[in-house]
Amino acid sequence: MSIAKYIETQPLYEITKYKSKIDYRSAAVSFTGSARKHPYDKDKLLLVTDPFSTNTVFYEFRLKDIVHYDDLPGIATDSGENLMMIKLWINKGSLGLKYEPFEVDDPIKFMKDSELLHQILKDTDNHKPK
Repeated sequence: MSIAKYIETQPLYEITKYKSKIDYRSAAVSFTGSARKHPYDKDKLLLVTDPFSTNTVFYEFRLKDIVHYDDLPGIATDSGENLMMIKLWINKGSLGLKYEPFEVDDPIKFMKDSELLHQILKDTDNHKPK
């Protein structure tokens, strides 16, 4: 049977547009970073927000609280190291942990307030092999 025969015998139907993106904003909050296995709990993961920076933050989430994830473009370094990035959608009301470097003082000084942390991280960057 020829192609012309198929086209002539079948009625044409309108194509229904499929919405591929679901809006998770009403039930979830997004976090972007590089996902890592949790070092000792298989039911959790770590999300590194800025993996190649010395001023990075880690988030810890339970796997069951993840509603959805989206793949994002990966990050590549000059040395050819590649890191996959994702956007995690976490249920609103879930509990997560945020790991952030700080200087022990009275009051505690976080990265933006601590000259000591800035100096330590600057020295660490200067001693990295290039």
